[in-house]
Amino acid sequence: MFIDLAKIRVSAGNGGNGCMAFRREKFVPFGGPSGGDGGDGGDVIMIASERHNTLVHFRFNPEYKAQRGRHGEGSNKKGKEGVDVILRVPVGTVVFDEDTGEQVHDFTRPDEKLIIAKGGRGGRGNARFATSTHQAPREFEMGREGEERNLRLELKLLADVGLIGFPNVGKSTLISRISAAKPKIANYPFTTLQPNLGVAVVGQEPDARSYVVADIPGLIEGAHEGAGLGIQFLRHIERTRVLAHLVDVSDSSGRDDVTKDVKVISSELKNYGDAHLEDRPVLMVATKVDAANPEKLKKLRALAKRRKLPLFEISAVSGEGIEALKFALADAVDENRAAEKLAGQDEVPFTPMGQSKR
Repeated sequence: MFIDLAKIRVSAGNGGNGCMAFRREKFVPFGGPSGGDGGDGGDVIMIASERHNTLVHFRFNPEYKAQRGRHGEGSNKKGKEGVDVILRVPVGTVVFDEDTGEQVHDFTRPDEKLIIAKGGRGGRGNARFATSTHQAPREFEMGREGEERNLRLELKLLADVGLIGFPNVGKSTLISRISAAKPKIANYPFTTLQPNLGVAVVGQEPDARSYVVADIPGLIEGAHEGAGLGIQFLRHIERTRVLAHLVDVSDSSGRDDVTKDVKVISSELKNYGDAHLEDRPVLMVATKVDAANPEKLKKLRALAKRRKLPLFEISAVSGEGIEALKFALADAVDENRAAEKLAGQDEVPFTPMGQSKR
């Protein structure tokens, strides 16, 4: 089950109370205060994991609470610290504070760690308050409360290439031809109800190149406002380096104007938030050319030429144009990676684990 949105509540452990005690033993007339400190409460820690690719494990267990610290004891015994709770999220997860809407963190690298809720500090025992003029203190501190937060987790797939287009234009068929992915394929709209990922490999070892392809469920007009399924999955295009815009040039789609189809999808990308999806490199792909309508193909060629976009004509059935498209996508991804590296975007700043409780 692919779940890319989850809401959870996390509670760090409270700190243990400090102890008020005095040492009273035979032959020790001046034992003095001996109350120990309380233990610190456990933290709630998130770690980005490559072994997880969905948020389904948060759907049926939305509350997480770390252990509280134990209270201090006599004989200057400090209370035991609470056990931390470790939450593993897929790489690509963005964490938001549900109450304020603020983005807390964006997990873009494996094994990134972040204290998402900090445990309370343990209180000081009365032994801490002893001075030369105040030798029998009865003061002690209560443990502090741990942080509690309501969080919203959104998973945005990390893919190099995003396949976009209207429903039933051949996105799932294409990803099954260029990678080992096995998505559901059928001759009706909205066959794909969740994004599919596949790894495409071009060339031979030792010069083989690979990139990750995401099959995004079909978009329709008004997707950025919630129409169809697009609003649920447009977020997955945000992280792609290159977009492959698939257009059905056969008569099987029931849509007559390929020019309008391209403009609608382009408009949806432009109107989706502040991600500037319209600025991504785009490769135009004419699908189902084995049964192409010559007039539609002619219009698409003219449109691609006006927009100065490379056009690839493919047939997933016959295999025509598939290899050329695979290599073109690999070249576009490599060019984008090189540009990011030159701009210093390949290194994501490390988010510290937070300050000590003390």
